[in-house]
Amino acid sequence: MLRSALARCSARPSAAAARALTARRAPISAVSALSARFYSPPSNLDKSAITGRVIDVLKTFNKGSEVAADKVSAASSFQKDLGLDSLDIVEFIVAVEQEFSIEIPDKVADDLKTIGQTVEYIKNETDAS
Repeated sequence: MLRSALARCSARPSAAAARALTARRAPISAVSALSARFYSPPSNLDKSAITGRVIDVLKTFNKGSEVAADKVSAASSFQKDLGLDSLDIVEFIVAVEQEFSIEIPDKVADDLKTIGQTVEYIKNETDAS
């Protein structure tokens, strides 16, 4: 009796049951007609808001030494004006990525030398929030 119950449970569905299952599925053409692409809207962040947030990240990032308020502007260079070395710049870029929920590719990050360039990149990034 146990064997017959197991045989019934493990048996394949009948041809009629298989046809009933496939009849319930939507045809492929109906599914493909519903597909659409959605794109991210352009970033609605204001340039001054981005600049403020980047400067705030820079101030909280700078370990130990305070960043002078008169040194920080859009034209401030990370190395020359702010005294960040290459490792500090990488850590700062990671902090900016986390702040704005974006990913900055390594090639682009190498080209970001000033606060203004960083702000422009974030402004043009559609996924920034």
